[in-house]
Amino acid sequence: MARGVGLFDLTGRLALVTGSSQGIGLAIARGLGEAGARIVLNGRHPEKLEKVAADLQNAGIEAHIAAFDVTDHSAVVQAIDAIEREVGAIDILVNNAGINRRSPFEEIRPDVWHEVMGTNLHSVFYVAQAAGRHMLARKRGKIINICSIMSELVRPTVVPYATAKGGLKMMTKGLCAEWAKHNIQVNGIGPGFFKTELNAPLIADEKFSSWVCGRTPAGRWAEVDELIGAAVFLASDASNYVNGHILYVDGGLTSVV
Repeated sequence: MARGVGLFDLTGRLALVTGSSQGIGLAIARGLGEAGARIVLNGRHPEKLEKVAADLQNAGIEAHIAAFDVTDHSAVVQAIDAIEREVGAIDILVNNAGINRRSPFEEIRPDVWHEVMGTNLHSVFYVAQAAGRHMLARKRGKIINICSIMSELVRPTVVPYATAKGGLKMMTKGLCAEWAKHNIQVNGIGPGFFKTELNAPLIADEKFSSWVCGRTPAGRWAEVDELIGAAVFLASDASNYVNGHILYVDGGLTSVV
């Protein structure tokens, strides 16, 4: 068995990262690639994925694209089977695709509720099941679900998001209960407040940004590259006896009142 730094080597492994054309998903995809993994990028827009794949390839990372909608069950199954057939066995799955829609609870429309659940929770069921069936047959695999501090805590106006991320935490634990005996590790990463394209309006909001910095013990927003270490750890042999765990990367926010 490898020791030390070698435990984190992902050379030869294939990683599918959903929602990886930008932000957290792209940072994790790049980080896994820098650790040696071959990458399959996912999103709904092929032209955007092609550009990202070219950037990764220019950096020496083998990158493929799989443009499909994670909320479409049939499309997910077809895409996963195609990746397995045409690119290779999926060793690592990162369920990252997600959205947030902020609104007072009494004003949330049913279609918005279902949109948030579909993208943040139902899609993980679709993708994890489709990829997991292949992993079960091989008796090995790593699944990383991108949860949130909202898997534990909540603020006003984000009830749908927090509900979905709380459910994702329990799906992670449930899959551990079922699949750990098959040598499949299912864990989650719970990011705190990160500087992403989607959070740009919040970062620009002086009042909200001041609240984030004051509430977070580290005293600042996080950079997306600060998730790479957690992702590589959970994707590698270093975490072979870690299962059903949510690793919060939040500057200490969930540890204090």
